Amino acid sequence: MATTEPIIQFSDVSFSFGSEKIYDRLSFSVQPGAFVCVLGPSGCGKSTSLRLMGGLIPSPEGKVLVAGQAPKDAWQNLAYVFQSPRLVPWRNAMKNVTLAVELRFGRGDNREREQKARELLRLVGLENDMHKYPAALSGGERQRVSIARALAVDPPIILMDEPFSALDVNTRRRMRVEIIDIWKRTQKTIVFVTHDVDEALVLADQIVVLSRKPTRVIETITLNEPRPRDVEKTPSLKEQRTRLHGLLEGGADALEEATP
Repeated sequence: MATTEPIIQFSDVSFSFGSEKIYDRLSFSVQPGAFVCVLGPSGCGKSTSLRLMGGLIPSPEGKVLVAGQAPKDAWQNLAYVFQSPRLVPWRNAMKNVTLAVELRFGRGDNREREQKARELLRLVGLENDMHKYPAALSGGERQRVSIARALAVDPPIILMDEPFSALDVNTRRRMRVEIIDIWKRTQKTIVFVTHDVDEALVLADQIVVLSRKPTRVIETITLNEPRPRDVEKTPSLKEQRTRLHGLLEGGADALEEATP
């Protein structure tokens, strides 16, 4: 990947909720077009990092930049995919996709927006289901609609907060394959929060490994293995799996060893 200015940058970010310190000088960066997984133990503030990127909560110490701007000024560069699809139950799949455009840009050409929604639903494999309502869709299908909705506003950056964790194992595996295909086609920057080591190894260009609270980056790992990836059949990925589990389980000791 060519060296460019980061599209997202955390520099010595410290953050607290009340008296509890969440981050302790957290620093990492994301290059344009990268697929980056933020991996860490439960409660370490993985999802909080996405909220800081989106300007949903302020950063009291340090600096967060998104596309060279403070997050509060860069919100149009972002779209979210949450763990829950958060679809409007009285709108069908196509109308749920167009809703994102309506909310962000206001009134416009409905025919043009519906055509774009159809194209995006084809991209996520729902060309035959675009008139179905959320109640008639499976969990994986609802999450596909939420991905199409995020793409509808055409942001350079998509933030994904454990979007597959509520799905069954087989659906989760299929969705991982599909999100890589979508990422390759759209060339978006994706920041994907997960606590699943294998998921990070299958998806990411880079893995930002977080410690327990007060949270810092233990290590940033670059993966060059070609996709699609099979952790069990790839010795280098199996080695990384063992190493990542060690880093996550090592906690403060791993962080101390990784700190110069």
